Amino acid sequence: MATINCTGTLIDLSTPHTMGIVNCTPDSFYDGGKLKNDAAILNQVETMLDAGATFIDVGGYSSRPDGTDISVEEELSRVIPVLDLITARFDIKGLSCDSFRESVIEKAINHGATIVNDISAGLLSENTLQTVGKAKIPYIMMHMRGTPHTMKTMTDYENMVVEINRYFSERVAAARACGIDDLIIDPGFGFAKSTQQNFELLSDLDLLKAHRLPILAGISRKSMIYKTLDSTAQESLNGTTALNMVCLMKGAKILRVHDVKEAMETIALYNQLTVN
Repeated sequence: MATINCTGTLIDLSTPHTMGIVNCTPDSFYDGGKLKNDAAILNQVETMLDAGATFIDVGGYSSRPDGTDISVEEELSRVIPVLDLITARFDIKGLSCDSFRESVIEKAINHGATIVNDISAGLLSENTLQTVGKAKIPYIMMHMRGTPHTMKTMTDYENMVVEINRYFSERVAAARACGIDDLIIDPGFGFAKSTQQNFELLSDLDLLKAHRLPILAGISRKSMIYKTLDSTAQESLNGTTALNMVCLMKGAKILRVHDVKEAMETIALYNQLTVN
């Protein structure tokens, strides 16, 4: 049975789960600026939990390619009050901090985060792996090249899936060396990958199972969907649902989504499919 230990609570990942996205940013590609006050934040978290989310992912830095680079202080001012707000109201075993900065991660852990979700797999901030290892909490590591501001120019691969697997082999070894026991890998849809490469990666997602680690898939409302359909992020829920089913069939155990109810329905149908 595949489990992760969130500060004493074991979460079984042998069946799929959802992670609800809480963006505390004014410029995220889909819902930037949506959460304008405490009531809006609490309502969104409650809605996601009621719909069945196991994990809530709180982030204060927009990692979209043309997002604004903000200071550590600004990121902290966005994330920490929201973590405090959430932990005061809800008992969430899987409360995630979405950050690549060690100083933000360390403070977030002290304010209730029980998982770290790092788009850089520890490569953009010194001592991140050591901080997570010391805290003994699960770590989500994503594949990315460069930074959010340079990744669009770094899409040349000889064999993308082979290179992604090599990347994870190296980053997993580094994380293990720092004492991180519970690891989840995220192939990084949209990060240093063209639309065509995103679909290639989705088609070969099951090849990442060689690491014998849970796979998180984050395709919710991304440009690979709405550019293909000639629509917008706001109009891409149906496309997200379709591709989330593909992710599940290719081995994903966590769907990171904006729309938890629809993702949970997809999981329910997938579970019914797999028992027959």
